Amino acid sequence: MRITLLSGGVGGAKLALGFYQIDCELTVIANTGDDIIMHGLHVSPDPDILIYTLADVVNPEQGWGFQNETFHVAQALGRYGREIWFQLGDGDLATHIHRSALLASGATLSETIDSIRTSLGVTARILPLSDDPVRTLLHTDLGMMHLQEYLVRRRCEPMVSSIEFQGSAGASPAPGVIDAIDNADLVVIAPSNPLISIGPILAVAGIRDALRRRRQTVAAVCPIVGGKSLKGPTDKMMAQLGYDVSPAAIAGMYRDISSTLILDSADDGECAAVDAAGMTPILLPTVMRTLAEKLHLTRAIIVRCGSSR
Repeated sequence: MRITLLSGGVGGAKLALGFYQIDCELTVIANTGDDIIMHGLHVSPDPDILIYTLADVVNPEQGWGFQNETFHVAQALGRYGREIWFQLGDGDLATHIHRSALLASGATLSETIDSIRTSLGVTARILPLSDDPVRTLLHTDLGMMHLQEYLVRRRCEPMVSSIEFQGSAGASPAPGVIDAIDNADLVVIAPSNPLISIGPILAVAGIRDALRRRRQTVAAVCPIVGGKSLKGPTDKMMAQLGYDVSPAAIAGMYRDISSTLILDSADDGECAAVDAAGMTPILLPTVMRTLAEKLHLTRAIIVRCGSSR
């Protein structure tokens, strides 16, 4: 079965791992809106998290970076007075040096991601949303800032008033993205932040239209469980931007591109509101702490949402 997954970083990687472990042909369209230049190097956090997770080398405690990582280079950079609020481990730096060198030699972002994933033995396809630069910028009470400054440096403390996907108007989908949507047996939207992880993907011309064309075979996994996000600032950002922190609000964001919203089994009381918002609710255990839970969810999604086209 051909599965195409739209994903951000840590939360999406959990679902990606579940699909990767079962018998399916997996393509992941990864958010690159929070890519950032640090110490002159191009860092792509979400594709790297996905690749490290599927390669079984990710730090399991934090969900990003390598296992057993050291930070000697970061410590040395700090001695020179360089800002090291965005912690890059030594092994992780090798990835960013490799990517930056490839880009400097004329490679596309897609080609750099492909080089990294094949080098680490990952067989699933990982595609960026675009080879063109798209950057997620937040307008806050402290001024406009890059998403990584908000998430990492400011620890999600500023009040967010709006989100801008700089460059999205002129960006084209990366090679293979539209085909991966058109030719999948099932498209799944991961339980990533809809505003800052899935939003940049949908902002690129042609991607939302491709999903609309096959809405009946697109399923989204709700990132809100019990009225809050399990990880990250999804709930906080939704509230600050005027959304109800609820599955129904998620349904309102996705109803034009997805027919089904998968809710956690604990949120059975939200089904009527999701249905009224324009999506069919399906209850499944969506909290993925263990590999067994990831596999259970992905298999259940295929059984409940997969169908011949």
